[in-house]
Amino acid sequence: MIRLLRNRLALSTVITTLIILVVSILLASVLTYFAINVVSTRVQEESLYVSKQHLWVDTDGAAVQGAIMITNTGGRDVVVNKIAVRGQTSAWTNVFYAVANKTRDATAITADLAYVTGLAAGSHIGLNATATLATGNLVLASGSTIVVYLNDPDSIGLNDVGLTVSIAVHSAQAVYYSEVNIQAAPAA
Repeated sequence: MIRLLRNRLALSTVITTLIILVVSILLASVLTYFAINVVSTRVQEESLYVSKQHLWVDTDGAAVQGAIMITNTGGRDVVVNKIAVRGQTSAWTNVFYAVANKTRDATAITADLAYVTGLAAGSHIGLNATATLATGNLVLASGSTIVVYLNDPDSIGLNDVGLTVSIAVHSAQAVYYSEVNIQAAPAA
């Protein structure tokens, strides 16, 4: 009985074990939170903003042209693997592009894209630039803007004027999907 009275003021083994357990769980939680915070602030995500999309069909139905502006708003460079119109991949031999120069093209970026008659390499397209024929994947640096024109995307014809179709820009990590109404090309 004397022994019981002496131990009455000391912490029991169960309480001591619970304190050690709670402290170790809190320490593990703090370390996990710190690791997630460090990793998430270091990772930069891919993000493209697709705008000013158009699809035109000339009045005799012989030529179809598409245009799209892509801005890389993410923190890393992006490779555009393919561009598909109505689910059909456009061949790189039919893709023309121009990359924006931020100082030279500040006002051109806000202007809408226009139909280009006889689109070929060297044609004047948006962004006060001339068209370059794409030979493969398009690399888009972080913060830059590119205008892409497509000659004769598959499965579009004169009877499709007024319909809504999809334009999908594919990168390594995502597909950026937008919809556009097919328009009749303006008279030259």
